[in-house]
Amino acid sequence: MADLALETAVSQQHHFTLIAGIDEAGRGALAGPVVAAAVILPLNDSIAAQLLGVNDSKQLTAARREALFDRICQHALAFGIGLEPAAVIDQIGILPANKLAMGTAVAQLTPRPEFLLIDGRIRLPQLNIPQTAVVRGDSQSLSIAAASILAKVTRDRLMVELDRHYPAYGFAQHKGYGTEFHRAAIAQFGPCPEHRHSFAPIRPPLL
Repeated sequence: MADLALETAVSQQHHFTLIAGIDEAGRGALAGPVVAAAVILPLNDSIAAQLLGVNDSKQLTAARREALFDRICQHALAFGIGLEPAAVIDQIGILPANKLAMGTAVAQLTPRPEFLLIDGRIRLPQLNIPQTAVVRGDSQSLSIAAASILAKVTRDRLMVELDRHYPAYGFAQHKGYGTEFHRAAIAQFGPCPEHRHSFAPIRPPLL
């Protein structure tokens, strides 16, 4: 279960109190944007109780994530959300687009964070903020876990909205990931503008 051990260690070592957790959603999807979130939590004894149940978003049901979304927004010192659409992903690649979305999320934070805890192996040197990458951070750091929920819920809501515009693909059910139904729909109807045309199986095979 995620807790504040990483945040507390950073605070004690560097005397920082504004520590942002960062995570993304949708990196491996075939359609829709990549969405990143950044969250600064107060480092006090009550926050763990206030955010009881916050954990890696992949370990939670959709209903639980929705309920925790509002609680995180209520109790966070600051939060930001950034996204990059499929067209940008096709233009510059998923990893650069992911970093851009994370940068946007961090830029929205007021107050400005003093340190970043980033899920995975990603670094954001362009932000000029001390940081560390944390593999499986969304299951360790409460701040990263909170960010993972904000990113996932935001993206899921966007995919439900896209489903209304492109109902043939079932975006509301699979959220743009490569399920058997989704791949069959792509094969039958071809990709729509919200698909990532640089991703297999949408990308044409090399001759």
